Amino acid sequence: MSEPNRPGANGAPHSQTLSRGIRVLEILADSDDALTIAEVAAALGVHRSIAYRILRTLEDHGVVIRDAAGAVRLGPRMAALARGVSRGLQTAALPELTSVANELGMTAFVTVLDRAEVVTLVSVEPRQAHATVAQRPGTRHPLGRGAPGIAIQSLLTAAQWADLGEDARRGEAAEVRTRGFATSHDEVIPGLASVAVPLVVPGAAPSALAVVYLGSEQSATEIGARLVRAAAAIAADLR
Repeated sequence: MSEPNRPGANGAPHSQTLSRGIRVLEILADSDDALTIAEVAAALGVHRSIAYRILRTLEDHGVVIRDAAGAVRLGPRMAALARGVSRGLQTAALPELTSVANELGMTAFVTVLDRAEVVTLVSVEPRQAHATVAQRPGTRHPLGRGAPGIAIQSLLTAAQWADLGEDARRGEAAEVRTRGFATSHDEVIPGLASVAVPLVVPGAAPSALAVVYLGSEQSATEIGARLVRAAAAIAADLR
């Protein structure tokens, strides 16, 4: 029997089963390893049998796969679905991300605002580097943390802040409008630094172009200047 619709936060009905299925995908996306059904159930806060039914449905659609031990992870179908998200931005960004990543020896990526979180849309790791940092598409973190979030904040209007609330607001966002880039260290992942610039994409959510790295001989100003040029090229390609 399907679960009844229930009122959501805005008073409109919603499907609890669909909501749980989406949450399972988010749980798997946030995990570096395959998860057991019991682990998914615990993260979801439901009985194992409910988690099993949800996972079986997702598996039927190819967005979840199970290994020989029965652990689950996102399936290849998710990559196909992800390609359709902001397709124009991904297409325009990839050449610039590749150039930045290889030139700076850092992982370069584009993030977009999703409610009160910053989500990685597309990323490129450098071809040759002693140590690289993985920044997987779908990775998310709070808007108030990290250089990409600060860069995105510099684009937000008063109306957008009214919807988001003031808790995430960073004073450094005002500086981004002057110097053009934001920096952070140890904010999202301990030991890692990031530089980000705002990315204005007509018709899209506020975005940022960023790099993340362990260490660099280049100054944040030099890195920021390179990102500003890349962001301008992406924006020009989207016009």
